[in-house]
Amino acid sequence: MIVTLTPNPSIDRTITLSETLVRGQVIRSTAGHDDPGGKGVNVAQVVRNAGQLAVAVLPGDHDDPLLVRLRELRLTHRAVPTGLPSRVNLTLAEPDGVTTKINAPGPSLDQAHLDQLVHEVAREGVGARWAVLSGSLPSGVDLGWYADVVAALADDGLSIALDTSGEPLRLAVERVPGKLDLLKPNTEELADLVDADPSSLDEVGAIVEAAKPLLDAGVGAVLLTRGSWGAVLLTTDGTWTVDAPPVQARSTVGAGDSALAGYLLGALDGLDPAKRLTLAVAYGSAAASLPGSTMPSPADLPPLTEARRWNEG
Repeated sequence: MIVTLTPNPSIDRTITLSETLVRGQVIRSTAGHDDPGGKGVNVAQVVRNAGQLAVAVLPGDHDDPLLVRLRELRLTHRAVPTGLPSRVNLTLAEPDGVTTKINAPGPSLDQAHLDQLVHEVAREGVGARWAVLSGSLPSGVDLGWYADVVAALADDGLSIALDTSGEPLRLAVERVPGKLDLLKPNTEELADLVDADPSSLDEVGAIVEAAKPLLDAGVGAVLLTRGSWGAVLLTTDGTWTVDAPPVQARSTVGAGDSALAGYLLGALDGLDPAKRLTLAVAYGSAAASLPGSTMPSPADLPPLTEARRWNEG
């Protein structure tokens, strides 16, 4: 089983535009819909869609529209009541697949709420294989909170995956590097973490050099998602790459979360690193081919593109 923690979940409101977005103009839409959002919620949906057990832990009240939607989807979840409404994030989807996201900051949580979230993850994590900590932090939460959560869970026998960015990611890597089994940055997030120019990470060799200090410090693996360029998986045992299969992009929302879920599904099945990476890119590409915040199932996967081991030189 996989348990996910999303401290700053959202309702993802997607507006499908009939034409290219032009700033300051009146643009007509062709459709609009709301989906439950938040990186951990997305991961749990993909894992559940694939027939594996997943529990999403998140803040929210029973009558919050986000929680109502999760019940409608029959996604197993544990919510910590806060008395505060979930944020609403807006996605503008253009006909060519370009998406523009406008993310709200989200409500502030007090220490009791944060402690209860960790308690719920630990409780649901009994017997689970992976804990996935993902997404932004709520307003006002200490930027080192993810590091504290990892430290609290590390002795529970869970493998821990972290998917966040900026200072929360940096502090987690600095404070608990030996307790992180998987990081899932994109190119910009990795560049920010290692103080590099994103444009310098176009080649696999440069990515290997950038990720080496993370692996040397004890991070188990780095799954670098690269959008239409595919992905790279880096471990102390080697590096693997895979190209993204050709798909008609409709929305990139949740593509990285789906890639992470695909990797974890491969891990649950005991697959080797190359096959985990292959599944990761297949699920990420499937998500990009679906509208709005729709999360993929195995039936949505494109033909698999086999990952290959990268050999320096």
